[in-house]
Amino acid sequence: MEDHFGHRISYLRVSVTDRCNERCAYCMPQELQEWLPRAEILSYEETLRLIRIAADLGVTKIRITGGEPLTRRGIIDFIREVPKIPGIRDVGVSTNGTLLAREIAPNLTTASAVRATGVRSLNISLDTLDRNVYAQITGRDFLPAVLQGIDASLAVGFEQIKLNTVLMRARNQDQIIPLIEFAASQNLILRFIEMMPVSTTEVLTEQNFLPVAESKRAIEERYGNLMPEPTFHTNGPATYYQIPGRKQRIGFIGAMTNLHFCDSCNKLRLTCDGKLRPCLGSYLEFDIMKPLRRGATDDELLQFFLDVVDRKPQQHDFRENYQPNRKMIAIGG
Repeated sequence: MEDHFGHRISYLRVSVTDRCNERCAYCMPQELQEWLPRAEILSYEETLRLIRIAADLGVTKIRITGGEPLTRRGIIDFIREVPKIPGIRDVGVSTNGTLLAREIAPNLTTASAVRATGVRSLNISLDTLDRNVYAQITGRDFLPAVLQGIDASLAVGFEQIKLNTVLMRARNQDQIIPLIEFAASQNLILRFIEMMPVSTTEVLTEQNFLPVAESKRAIEERYGNLMPEPTFHTNGPATYYQIPGRKQRIGFIGAMTNLHFCDSCNKLRLTCDGKLRPCLGSYLEFDIMKPLRRGATDDELLQFFLDVVDRKPQQHDFRENYQPNRKMIAIGG
């Protein structure tokens, strides 16, 4: 399945819930307390059916997101089914990490349960190593739980664990070097992400925006010129570099400042309430839940996917005074 611009769509990000146990400043306002009713959320069976149809169209990679996906009841059983779908070769989970070390059975953590499903990779959000700043950013004092979750994940042998850091000038600019050193000590990939206007929170201001180029300069002042790694990629938009004299790999996701950010886009998003979004930074979304629940055939749903891909824009609208029509928590991270 290809769009009008020659992009082969092989990656589907699947949000399974809008619920989260944190209140990150750039994602969800502290005062937001109303969650979608269960009846308005795709069931696991419905979601698996849509993933199967996407796989028939050439999707090979699935990333499970939220909200915080590990808060949804039955999530482990759901994740276990995804790698069994013919054509799906890569399954990952994006998480805030707070629940990974939780013991869900004797000698069984959430991290080990997720790994046993066949999931190869984890993306864990970590914006700071300062406990007070972490609480300010997320609205929760959960940093110790996240660090325990990282340890638990390392212990069970995921093929790849990436730490995602959203850059905020007023909040975590001084954490760039400490995070690099922490990632090096744990042999983790670290990625710095520009803040995007994907919610309606007070932290999303021009004054708080920190471009990846500025963070890269700060890193090079400390470690020397970073060495590009053009052959390393993870089916996503990050540009990767190696720190001189180390095997450590860091990435930059510059959605706002990289004019070629969308050139290799290969993804669609499925929200937990059944909307297909061809682009994170666009108002476009299409309700696939309605035909699904009205008894649409697989062929009809397959055509729905193709029609959505046909509407995929050439690039996002973030630089065009974009105002989000939904909060990030509802779209899926």
